[in-house]
Amino acid sequence: MAMNVARAFATLILTAVAIPVSADSSSPIPDFSGIWGRNAFNLETPTSGPGPIRNLRRVGRDASTPTTGGGDPIPLVGDYMNPILKPHAAEVVKRMGEASASGHDILDPSNQCATYSPPYVLAMQQRVTVLPTKTDVTLIYSQDVQVRHIRLNAAHPTRLEPSPMGDSVGHYEGDALVVDTIGIKLGPYTMVDRFGTLQSEAMHVIERYRLIDDEDARVAQERHEQTAGRLGGKQGNTSFVPAYKKGLQIQVTIEDPNTYTTPWSGNVTYRRTQEPWDERICAENASQGQHEGIEHPPIADKPDF
Repeated sequence: MAMNVARAFATLILTAVAIPVSADSSSPIPDFSGIWGRNAFNLETPTSGPGPIRNLRRVGRDASTPTTGGGDPIPLVGDYMNPILKPHAAEVVKRMGEASASGHDILDPSNQCATYSPPYVLAMQQRVTVLPTKTDVTLIYSQDVQVRHIRLNAAHPTRLEPSPMGDSVGHYEGDALVVDTIGIKLGPYTMVDRFGTLQSEAMHVIERYRLIDDEDARVAQERHEQTAGRLGGKQGNTSFVPAYKKGLQIQVTIEDPNTYTTPWSGNVTYRRTQEPWDERICAENASQGQHEGIEHPPIADKPDF
């Protein structure tokens, strides 16, 4: 299986074509292609306006602490008092936080080998490969090999069949790739973030991808790590290309009137990584169960064969 996935990945790279021209400009669109990485979970707080749920157990850390920590930032005690949450959603976040604080894991797409639906995939993934063509953009996330397809200059179907990743269409606006996603099918573990925040089938996600200066990207990443923590300790799980001049920043706006009192936004900032793409397959096994704090990993009642 590993060989087949690797071969398919190589084929995607080889079939990626030259950068097309923006629909609203005679200038070539920005080149987002390549492998991008970061060393933290969760969405970053925006510069203004309502932002994402934060971990109450990791708020207020000073600038020196992120580089000394390591491992997953657990427990996950989400800020259920955030005014963006409707009462029933706040109650779920509170209950999840209490369970996590007592040593029980929040069952989520990561530890249950499920699809990382938007916007959870944005809050969770540390590495993404961007493969643009004239007609679409493919996003391949390294953790559990999650894949998204964005159709360019297209409209959502009139009769949209919900799917785990939703229906994503995109277009270029000057220096930005704008992605619009609706029709996200809810599964047993579908959630917005690692704190168990609910989402409904009315979820609407808008992403704006832009290239920014690498130094600005570094500052944004380190600022986020002050509260979210740095995965992999001082060195991090991902190293970056020293001479690369650009970072990739995603501004995401989320609207779900069944869960939230208002639309809100957050950022994800990546830098060019020098780590090779690798295949990380999810497996419901004892080692993962111990890592995630699951006392009883899922097991089958009877053999498959």
